[in-house]
Amino acid sequence: MNPSSLRLRLLAVALTAATTLNAHAAVDLIAIGSISGAYEDLSNQTAAPLENGVAGNRLGGIGSGLAYAGGDIFLGLPDRGPNATPFDSNIIDDTVSYIDRFHTLNLSLAPNPDYPGEPGSLPFVLTPTLRDTTLLSSVTPLVYGTGAGLGNKIDGITPIGSGEPGLNKRFVHYFTGRSDNFDPTKPSTNPNNARLDPESIRVSNDGLSVFISDEYGPYVYQFNRITGQRIRSFKLPDNLAITALSSQKDVEIASNTIGRVTNKGMEGLAITPDGKTLVGIMQANLEQDKKGSLRIVTIDIKSGATHEYAYKLTDGSGVSEIVAVNNHQFLVDERDGNGMADTPATPSAALVKELFLIDLNGAQDVTNVTGPKADLSSYAVSKVLFLDIVAKLTAAPANINPLLIPSKIEGVAFGQDVVINGVTKHTLYVTNDNDFLATIANPLAPASGNVANPNQFYVFAFDDQDLQGYVPQPVKPRTLLECGFNL
Repeated sequence: MNPSSLRLRLLAVALTAATTLNAHAAVDLIAIGSISGAYEDLSNQTAAPLENGVAGNRLGGIGSGLAYAGGDIFLGLPDRGPNATPFDSNIIDDTVSYIDRFHTLNLSLAPNPDYPGEPGSLPFVLTPTLRDTTLLSSVTPLVYGTGAGLGNKIDGITPIGSGEPGLNKRFVHYFTGRSDNFDPTKPSTNPNNARLDPESIRVSNDGLSVFISDEYGPYVYQFNRITGQRIRSFKLPDNLAITALSSQKDVEIASNTIGRVTNKGMEGLAITPDGKTLVGIMQANLEQDKKGSLRIVTIDIKSGATHEYAYKLTDGSGVSEIVAVNNHQFLVDERDGNGMADTPATPSAALVKELFLIDLNGAQDVTNVTGPKADLSSYAVSKVLFLDIVAKLTAAPANINPLLIPSKIEGVAFGQDVVINGVTKHTLYVTNDNDFLATIANPLAPASGNVANPNQFYVFAFDDQDLQGYVPQPVKPRTLLECGFNL
């Protein structure tokens, strides 16, 4: 290609990118809602205090993952539990025997009668309501920690004990967040391990099962939506697994040169609108890959066949979620660790909470591209910025102080359409993981005392021009009885 042709081609690409980004500027914030971090969930049988004294049914962390389930029903996914509350055991990294679960939520949108007259008001009011809590379990027995060598619970007297939940019974073996619940003789992807750190959830098109990805394995499991029992384990590529397992993060990281980095496993999971493919993304690079080079794993639901593709970080320190736009394009949630509930003693303003549009069409499989410190940059999928969440939240009419934007923006899901000024718009829901901390030091004035730290929900509206090719997932809505709601 001669220099003139090359310049013209580069100019055309630049103009196309600029046009795309300008179109995305029309994505609007239309509602904000929250659920108090002081509430308890609907699993009363788990209410007994955990090893760190926190109630076992604290309603927290529900924005680690968010899935659309039809109508105004969504599923919220907590991670491994309230391990941000320390107690006197460093051997298990303050993890506790919190039983993994997901929550069924009504996220009801209604026109705001005060809009636009009241300053700072938004077009819609979002009312979140908890409808049900579903515990995750296995029919077959799981491997739990023995408790040997551990200290005492928060009371300083009672031994921490085994990692096996007291609620276990025949054919019901619960997954928990305890970091010592594993078989040390097998790779981290052993599906018999009881430890599970859920990070993303998606609903099958028939509405009867859910797919969950995690950081410990990493794992991708399918669960019955009604009972919460695991019905399938997907075998992930061997290069994602570590072989030297430990209940201590730092020990585990130092002991492995291949596999996922501890606490940075499969953070995001998407399901294509045709319901045929799961698409997972790692939070960070594998041990054998160069920093900033992440792997995307596609899973054919029917056959279990997998492929790997490369994603390169732009601004954030990691990826927290991926959601399908259509069968080949996806939004990826890239973020930093700044923002509310980051480190309460030294608050830092949120900077990077961005959604990038990527396309797997034409991407090269990198399954066999290996280290040491493999640089996947040249294989990375194409990407373009779709939504700068911090910019939207700090701008009018919300005008949110960046110190008050949650650090862990992790749940992303498309929702039901709405009508604004006679025009039909699509919706995008974004939520946070509040780390099960009901209150934190005031980020605006840390010495002034604590403030509430709720589970937040932000709703954005966009049209077909903003996100061309968007195809909603056709999830079949289920009745209350079908989905096991408490009636």
